[in-house]
Amino acid sequence: MGDKYERGPLIRRRRTTISDASSSVLNSKHANGSKPGNTGEESSVNHDSSPTKVRDTTIPRKDKSYSDGIKDRLRCHTIQESLLSSASGYSNYRGILNWCVIMLVLSNARLFLENLIKYGILVDPIQVVSLFLKDPYSWPAACLVIASNVFIMAALYTERRLSVGTISEGTGTFLYIINLAAVLIFPSATVLSVTSMTPVGGVFALGIYTVLFLKLYSYRDVNRWSREIRHAKARTLPRSQSCPSVHKANGAAAHAQVIYPGNLTHRDMYYFVFAPTLCYELNFPRSSRIRLRFLMRRLFEMLFFIQLLVGLIQQWMVPTIQNSMKPFRDMDGSRMVERMLKLAVPNHFIWLIFFYWFFHSSMNFVAELMQFGDREFYRDWWNSESVTYFWANWNIPVHKWCLRHFYKPMLRRGVNKWLAQTAVFLLSAFFHEYLVSVPLKMFRLWAFMGMMAQLPLAWFVGRFLRGNYGNAAVWISLIIGQPIAVLMYVHDYYVLHSLEMAGHN
Repeated sequence: MGDKYERGPLIRRRRTTISDASSSVLNSKHANGSKPGNTGEESSVNHDSSPTKVRDTTIPRKDKSYSDGIKDRLRCHTIQESLLSSASGYSNYRGILNWCVIMLVLSNARLFLENLIKYGILVDPIQVVSLFLKDPYSWPAACLVIASNVFIMAALYTERRLSVGTISEGTGTFLYIINLAAVLIFPSATVLSVTSMTPVGGVFALGIYTVLFLKLYSYRDVNRWSREIRHAKARTLPRSQSCPSVHKANGAAAHAQVIYPGNLTHRDMYYFVFAPTLCYELNFPRSSRIRLRFLMRRLFEMLFFIQLLVGLIQQWMVPTIQNSMKPFRDMDGSRMVERMLKLAVPNHFIWLIFFYWFFHSSMNFVAELMQFGDREFYRDWWNSESVTYFWANWNIPVHKWCLRHFYKPMLRRGVNKWLAQTAVFLLSAFFHEYLVSVPLKMFRLWAFMGMMAQLPLAWFVGRFLRGNYGNAAVWISLIIGQPIAVLMYVHDYYVLHSLEMAGHN
């Protein structure tokens, strides 16, 4: 009995140690056969030991991860689309866009270097002055611009007489017709008759008068609407006819609201004349202050890009145009197409720079200087998927004027929508031809026909092309269409002046 009790603790101590070391040893002892009492003790010790429980739960996880790894090695394919497929939904082409920009820069750098090697440096600032002035003592374009004040004052004093009832609405309309007709006829007659007027000076002067014509037309309409509202016992313009105020990010300007006829002042009139808009309002949205840093950035851009434009025209575009005359004179079709495509690159590049210089830098400079709040001078025309979207978004001031004073009034009179759109293109075609043919003193209607060709092009693109294809068609029309018109006018101008020089000799 004593030996039995002495051996018991030893056995228990030994079995406890074994169970802590490894449960597999105990399991082998049970398999070899042991006493029932000892078996119960072993099982109780095994169930109470926590290391055994942890091992029981971790082993299946290792097996699962091992099996998943095997499956991953066995399978490497899944159902998916290629990135360049439209069904993939992939849209991040930033790297391709950067590549396109780099290729564009490199290709144009090669062309520019080739131009320098072939022609040398052609940029001449003195020649720029000669484009505006033939005689340094004769400034016909500047005199024409100064004379425009006569028509501005005529419109203002006509409105003052109408506001107090001194003249009737019919008489006022008749006076406006004479004044607006004179705004277009007087400068064109001056450009055609004055021999010292250069083509560039003529374009500048006629451009100023065209803008003035559109402004005075809007001035007349808005004041007439104000009289109608006053006659209807309304004290102020409805909110729907007033532009919303600028965001608080630009500051909320505290300007007194003007009520008709309190707007008929010289200050109000000349603010509208110089403001970067064609549509008149009694109360323009105003910013609270002039941001000097913003103003200086726009001024720097204006000076830089105008010099870049002049340099590119002299260095790149003029030699290409001069080399295009012989193929056109010989009617060599293949050479004509080659010259047109060669001209397309510098012409389009210059057009893009001009767009940024005029619609962003210059108009924002004027708007900041005058605290004019509405800075929407253009929208995302570069994303145009139709021709109509392009013409409605690349020049917002003109689009607003056409919509407000020409298109919608025609619809209110019951004119068909398609006819109204055609009338808008006719008006635009007239002014395009007016600004080109009169300064060049020849009438060939290339600009007019180019604008009217937009109608069938707009129908074709809208009916048969969608998405990126429509956008590509718009870009092609811009890149190819303008060089064709430029070459047509230059060719005709060259032939006309060549015949004149031959006649004098």
